[in-house]
Amino acid sequence: MTDGRLGQTRQPVATTSEYGVLGVRDVDFRLDRVPAAADLADLVERHWLVSWDLPPGRHAAVTLLPHPCVNVVHDRGMVAVAGVGSDRFTYSYTGRGRVFGIKFRPGAFRPFLGRPVAELTDQTRPLATLWGADADRFATDLGEAPELGELVAVAERHLREHWPAPDPEVREIGTIVHALLHDRSITRVEEVSTRFGIRPRTLQRLFQRYVGVSPKWVLRRYRLHEAAARLAEGTDTSWAHVAADLGYFDQSHFIRDFTRAVGMTPVAYAEACRTHTAPLSA
Repeated sequence: MTDGRLGQTRQPVATTSEYGVLGVRDVDFRLDRVPAAADLADLVERHWLVSWDLPPGRHAAVTLLPHPCVNVVHDRGMVAVAGVGSDRFTYSYTGRGRVFGIKFRPGAFRPFLGRPVAELTDQTRPLATLWGADADRFATDLGEAPELGELVAVAERHLREHWPAPDPEVREIGTIVHALLHDRSITRVEEVSTRFGIRPRTLQRLFQRYVGVSPKWVLRRYRLHEAAARLAEGTDTSWAHVAADLGYFDQSHFIRDFTRAVGMTPVAYAEACRTHTAPLSA
């Protein structure tokens, strides 16, 4: 595996978790995930496919708490670029259908976009605004792909045709985001600045240009992803234990963050998950 497909071989680090689908929902869809090919894995975290087949007259919905990632999504015959979503969102579906997506690593869509990724935050735009007529060809090819393997092959072929020049700052962002995801000792952005030798204002600007949200937002979102998953699983004795384990030393702060992100308090969420179908990680 190479940096920007050129240069020294290396193994990319994980920059997103498998959490994100909230636990209060109907589990009547299938979620498949496929890692990106080795030559694309510096910028692409994975491919994903959600598919469903509901009986006539049945409607369902799924609520997601987005990752700090840009996705390219094929849905209802169209291909769009979905920026980082700062809030949870609900997708409703009926009948038979599927949605296919390419999840880019945090910061890794900037080389494709050529502009600050913050311009895409909370925005969904047609891929044609970047790829022109090639986006229509891409949508047609995806629509004709019958199975996940073919969808991935089509996506990776088109990505290679539009692959950008290497950008060394993408690797730096990836290293920082990996630490935010995995290192529980990091509880404040100032600790990130100290560890990586980057001034706080410089770090903020870097994340706005490449990720589209602040490093504080990324840190909080990853902690809340894990908190929601653990509360849904019901394996922890209390939400206070979860909060402390994830670095929240102020319980009121945790309650406020969790309620704002998920739409209910930790206690209410855990109870709702106990009385609904078991959650699925995403």
